[in-house]
Amino acid sequence: MVPVNGGRFTLGSPKNEKGRNKDEGPVHDVLVDDFWMAEIEVTWDLYELFLNRTSDQAKGEKGNIQIDIDGVSGATQPYVNYNKNGYPTINITQYAASQFCKWLTAKTGNYYRLPTEAEWEYACRGGSQKAYSFGNKSKNITKYAWYNKNSDGKTHKGGQKLPNAHGLYDMHGNVAEWVLDSYSPETYIVWGKGANNPVKKNQALYPRVVRGGSYKDDLNKLRSASRGYSTHRWKQRDPQVPKSLWWHVDATHIGFRVVRPRIEPKKEDLNKMWVRPKKEY
Repeated sequence: MVPVNGGRFTLGSPKNEKGRNKDEGPVHDVLVDDFWMAEIEVTWDLYELFLNRTSDQAKGEKGNIQIDIDGVSGATQPYVNYNKNGYPTINITQYAASQFCKWLTAKTGNYYRLPTEAEWEYACRGGSQKAYSFGNKSKNITKYAWYNKNSDGKTHKGGQKLPNAHGLYDMHGNVAEWVLDSYSPETYIVWGKGANNPVKKNQALYPRVVRGGSYKDDLNKLRSASRGYSTHRWKQRDPQVPKSLWWHVDATHIGFRVVRPRIEPKKEDLNKMWVRPKKEY
């Protein structure tokens, strides 16, 4: 985990930024508190510890935390073999990522969750207001990111490229990362100037925000301000009814990393920043 000192910054992108989308504005000042963020995206090696624990619970073993599971759509192993040993976890839902955070909290005694969209962009920028954490020169992207021109159509082990100013790896590319927020093209209009630790959450299953771009994406989607979002198409080939709470069959480009806020919530408020399950039929 890497410490990120909080502060006020300009969220979004200016109208003249190359590749900008309308949902990245208007730019406005936002305050985020101190937090720690995972140095790399959560790997299969770590995620499988969570899978094994929920598997034990499904068999009736009791643990420190009860994960919401059932015999059909529980946090089971994926059906296909992926590159593991340091490679980022992929195909998981936002709910699965949040349940991992819940498990990690119980395992360590420290509170973990997904970053908010504002926290993620603040961490990605590393103090820069340019298009990328390393500036505006996209020709330098290969030093920092795996994307559609250099990835060979697949994910890569975390931490192989250069880090940003915070010491965070793969904030641009490799896999796009879940954040806490629900997506709206008008989020920044609603927040307005001077928002403190903003987060947009609602009960709709789609769309929800992913950040950073992936190994499949072009340069524009790797910009610090670029906003992606989930779609029901990520589950089109899922044969289950209801569809899995845990896996997006067609989202091989989606992963996540965790944060630990310096100021932890009160015990009764822990669940407020963990994602609730919502079945999809």
